[in-house]
Amino acid sequence: MKRLPTVLMAVFLLAAAARADEKSAIRGFLAGSAADETARETAFRSAIDPNTIRETMRTLSARPHHTGSEQDRINAEWILDRFRSFGWDAKIETFDVLFPTPSERILEMTAPVQFTAKLAEPAVAEDPTSSQKSEQLPTYNAYSIDGDVTAPLVYVNYGIPADYEELDRLGVSVAGKIAIARYGHSWRGIKPKVAAEHGAVGCIIYSDPHEDGYREGDVFPKGPFRPPDGVQRGSVADMPLYPGDPETPGTGSVPGGKRLALSEAKTLTKIPVMPISYADAEPMLRRLDGPMAPDGWRGALPFSYHVGPGAATVHLRVKSHWDVKPVRDVVATLRGAQFPDDWIVRGNHYDAWVNGAEDPISGQSAMLEEARALGDLWKKGWRPKRTIVYCAWDGEEPGLLGSTEWAETHADELSRKAVVYINSDSNARGFWNAGASHSLQRFFQGVAESVTDPESRVSIAERLRRRAISEAARRERAGERDSEEAPTPEEVRGRKENPVDALGSGSDYTVFIDHLGIASANVGFDGEDDGGIYHSIYDDFFWYTHFSDRDFVYGRALAQAAGTAVLRLAGADLLPFDFEALSEAVAHYIRDIRRQAEKERAEVRERNREIEEGVFAAIDDPRRPTIAPKEAPVPPVIGFAPLENAQAKLADAAKAFDRAFDAALAAGARPEILAAANEKLKRAERTLLSDAGLPGRPWFRHQVYAPGFYTGYGVKTLPAVREAVEQKKWDLAEREVARVAGVIEKEAALVADIAAGLGKAPR
Repeated sequence: MKRLPTVLMAVFLLAAAARADEKSAIRGFLAGSAADETARETAFRSAIDPNTIRETMRTLSARPHHTGSEQDRINAEWILDRFRSFGWDAKIETFDVLFPTPSERILEMTAPVQFTAKLAEPAVAEDPTSSQKSEQLPTYNAYSIDGDVTAPLVYVNYGIPADYEELDRLGVSVAGKIAIARYGHSWRGIKPKVAAEHGAVGCIIYSDPHEDGYREGDVFPKGPFRPPDGVQRGSVADMPLYPGDPETPGTGSVPGGKRLALSEAKTLTKIPVMPISYADAEPMLRRLDGPMAPDGWRGALPFSYHVGPGAATVHLRVKSHWDVKPVRDVVATLRGAQFPDDWIVRGNHYDAWVNGAEDPISGQSAMLEEARALGDLWKKGWRPKRTIVYCAWDGEEPGLLGSTEWAETHADELSRKAVVYINSDSNARGFWNAGASHSLQRFFQGVAESVTDPESRVSIAERLRRRAISEAARRERAGERDSEEAPTPEEVRGRKENPVDALGSGSDYTVFIDHLGIASANVGFDGEDDGGIYHSIYDDFFWYTHFSDRDFVYGRALAQAAGTAVLRLAGADLLPFDFEALSEAVAHYIRDIRRQAEKERAEVRERNREIEEGVFAAIDDPRRPTIAPKEAPVPPVIGFAPLENAQAKLADAAKAFDRAFDAALAAGARPEILAAANEKLKRAERTLLSDAGLPGRPWFRHQVYAPGFYTGYGVKTLPAVREAVEQKKWDLAEREVARVAGVIEKEAALVADIAAGLGKAPR
């Protein structure tokens, strides 16, 4: 009996520890509801079956199913039937979009010898679906304009702006020439865009074995890498201007809606473009003359790389059927019991360039398994607080068509109702990867801590942390820390959370975050199944089950993680946003842009000093005329104080919010206080929008994240300011600092207001 107080104290401490674990793992739940959520999530994750994911992939990737094809329609109806069988209220929403398909493709070298490119991928005997020739789209780049040009060839490396600066130093111009660029280092649509800006009349994009062919390993079918005749299809629309149907920017492609004339569509290329294999590229590249290519330009083909021009002259002809085709989005709903007008939206596309087992069916099959398991909970009586909307998107591959047109059509409703959008796309064997709004960083850390990695048997969060420590240690040993802010191993170990990546573009989250200001995430696994079948006929069930997630255990992990996130967001008492990571990210971005501007000033000043002292060294090239260098204007000092002051206000508000968030849940805040806070939290990402959009591209309205104008997929953070500095538009940079600072200040004020409202919870 004397030991009873000690025993009771031990029980109390254990219970308190359990509650603390619940609080850290399931952010946003009151103590009374956390236990129910834990049990529900455990049942959900246990129900995910990798064999079902395998069979879904087998079905959806059985035939080629590009946008507008008959098989694409069949797959949409199959997905619709699956959702309905799971207990969801499901429908198909159809949009009519511009989707060109090729009618003529000719590429030939006319001098110094005759060579005609095959422009075809051969079937592989071991791969049963690679022979479905009548249903496969030819190798082409969608939204290339029609054209017929003959001109000398110039090799432009990856075809990004920095490569043209190097060509300038070499005295080589692409004006009036056809540029040939290798895939990599930017989204493919940037390559013809930059080539056209420099006067090229055509563009060829090829896959060099240096990136994804024999240099990396055995090629398909012996290994996973791109065979000599493999070709990467893909869109080359200028999506950094706007994604979606080129003829309906900003509005849904609905019957009777306004459409631009084809000649008015701004996202079509300015020159004809064609993708080819490295087998087709080799004879042309081999015959280039001119300067030797710089070291970093040399691929893995077996000859010396020259830039050109020279004797190699090429004839390129591209012509398309410019048809309007239907895209069919499958939209399924589980209605919320308490807050039906709050939506948690989840999406993955199902259209492919050919069979598309990896891209996108690996993600789509996992998402359907999530929906099945959530449907089972629904059938057993569970009702989410908020409405859950699952979307199987069509038309992603040509230009994010299905998601963009759906979101533009429902823009007003989404602006009122959407809480979070969670996207996935391709999925593979490897490490957890989450790109997201930084207000969701802490939330996704909790999700990742709750899912077990199928190989290491630690959480997917812990496995990711261990890799980050290992990579930081490797960089430190090799002396490769690429910036002052690159973390040391000790700093990685000390992190509370794995950082999320900022979102650029490249998948269906784009319209939600960049245009509508809906907090978004793009999640999946990758990193351990490198291959070279992207957008080719070899991306199929055979390749995936031999070289990627063979047992579909990472498909199961994706379904478990994304479904857990959906459950928590749909059931949270207080939406689990956090603004400290956002504040820290903004501070990092400001420092980075400031350093960039200061570096530019220092470089110009140093160059001018060398010119003044007569020590500036001209390029030693006898073919170039000697031109006396001139001093350049020194860039002005950009005043970053408005941005820094705004970020400081956001940092203070974020800390106050974090304290108020925890206190409100611990105190059991009244439902009306939580509801008021949740309504304002929905607006937090929206507050980071500007109605005017980014300079020169008003469709992109988010002021913290955007795809780069010259990167396409890659993100530019604080893009209005950063890109003005990169493009040396100093007056614009100064104006954008003030404008973006105003947006950050509004965000800080909203976060502070939410914190104050939560502070009314009883103590």
